Amino acid sequence: MKRSDNKSHCPINFSLETFGDSWSLLIIRDMVYFGKKTYGEFLESDEGISSNILASRLVHLEQRGLIVKKPHDTDKRKEVYLLTEKGLDLIPILLELADWAAKYDSETDAPQSWIAAVNSDRKSMISLIRDTVKDGGSVFSGSNSVVSKLTMT
Repeated sequence: MKRSDNKSHCPINFSLETFGDSWSLLIIRDMVYFGKKTYGEFLESDEGISSNILASRLVHLEQRGLIVKKPHDTDKRKEVYLLTEKGLDLIPILLELADWAAKYDSETDAPQSWIAAVNSDRKSMISLIRDTVKDGGSVFSGSNSVVSKLTMT
């Protein structure tokens, strides 16, 4: 009988062991909100992750089935990281964390209009974000962003 590597079978513990630490969720955030896909793009994040921690977190996320690594379409020297279905299922959690922080962090950078839009129709927004990210877009960055789609409607 194979022993589980988890400390316990508590669902909160499972989640925390899957993410590993705050860096993992920040990498997922960068993918969903800002469309980051490469090692170099993740290194440029405001929080200043070190290269050794980033490498470790990317391996961890890949081993846990949250992301996959593929060759870059145009530059074969680079690799891109994409969310799996399991990773995309974290979108509602990211939205909840952002909503919670917007409520309790008086210095938040979260645009209140974005928080209000998400809260007005959470189910539709989750679906729109998920579809956009699956198609290579993100929430805030690029021509295929959720924000650009919302301003066009």
